[in-house]
Amino acid sequence: MQPVRPVVLAGTRNRPADVRSPGRPPGKDDVNEQAQLHQQLLDTLTAGGSLRTKPWKDAAATIPRHEFLRDGYFRSVHGAVPAAWEPVLDNDPDWLTGCCQDQSLITQIAGSIVPADIQGRIMREPTSSSTLPSLVLRMLEDLHVEAGAQVLEIGTGTGYSTALLCTRLGESHVTSVEYDEDVAARARAALARQGMFPRLVIGDGLLGCAGAAPYDRIIATCAVHTVPAAWIEQTKPGGLILTTIGGWLGASELARLTVHDDNTASGPLLSGQVSFMLARPHQAPPLGLLPDLSAGKERQAVFGPDVLSDWTTRFVVQNAAPHAQRLTLEHDGRTEDVLIDITTGSWAALHNNHAERWTVRQNGPENLWDTIEEHLTRWHTDGTPALQEFTLTVTPNRQSLHW
Repeated sequence: MQPVRPVVLAGTRNRPADVRSPGRPPGKDDVNEQAQLHQQLLDTLTAGGSLRTKPWKDAAATIPRHEFLRDGYFRSVHGAVPAAWEPVLDNDPDWLTGCCQDQSLITQIAGSIVPADIQGRIMREPTSSSTLPSLVLRMLEDLHVEAGAQVLEIGTGTGYSTALLCTRLGESHVTSVEYDEDVAARARAALARQGMFPRLVIGDGLLGCAGAAPYDRIIATCAVHTVPAAWIEQTKPGGLILTTIGGWLGASELARLTVHDDNTASGPLLSGQVSFMLARPHQAPPLGLLPDLSAGKERQAVFGPDVLSDWTTRFVVQNAAPHAQRLTLEHDGRTEDVLIDITTGSWAALHNNHAERWTVRQNGPENLWDTIEEHLTRWHTDGTPALQEFTLTVTPNRQSLHW
């Protein structure tokens, strides 16, 4: 994939031609309801421990989330199989209540479809969302910013978190990069309606933004498979990078890295089962033609694929086999769980032999399930340390996790 050349969208005091809300202007009763629901959300975030310090409490009180969802959002259709979504626009009686709930809200589907484009329902994959406010504020608290810090945000999204950063630090201290041009345009308009004009850039956030570097802090509102070298290079020694480490088995965790003088970074995972969409270039590639799953050698498995239902165990397995993808299929009249490493071609197929025991069949350059079991056995021998006891280390040549 060719990187998108960064294009500066804002950073000037020239307002867009139209920064009105696309919905009806609020009446007095609407304003009172907005203030009441906004305060209820703040109370929820404070009680839950996401909103902890006065500077962020003041910022959150100033920035109402619903102002960044004026273009609407999608809500899931209850009971729909496959999953379906229906639009909620800002003239819908449920719109404001939904905006002020501590929940993630889908704002784009299939890479380009927004709520105003749809009448009825749509059954496609979400591609952009407004993150639940408790996670947004928790991450901002965990970023440990100080007055005067220069911050790079990866993933502008709706612009809500960007606005919080601008309120806390001042817009001249905030640079935000968004990959999707349409998403960036909507965020720019929403920020302008709040009178905020930070440096907004369209480009590949994995490349950072060298033009405004170096930064004291980098915060990513997308997950990455590996921490990009550009983020480390553009962060001052002693600065922090807050990002979610994700993978193709669906587990992810927040990591806070300190950048060192030797162009490396390291730091702990932070507890909480944080989940973000993987950055588009880091998403799992198509599997393509499957290998011959009748080949390979069989043995009794020490662990079965049922352990992957546990989030922490799945994260540990993902660390052992970072390029593995999982699928379930019918083979020889039975259901098998299959893991395929797309880089080596190694694979492992597991099935239950109806005696509460699992059998594994594997083939390829490496014995994939052997590697996973060795990793899990070591983790169990050490007492199954919690993920916050893990340390992520990133060097110019590799990324590693250890406990």
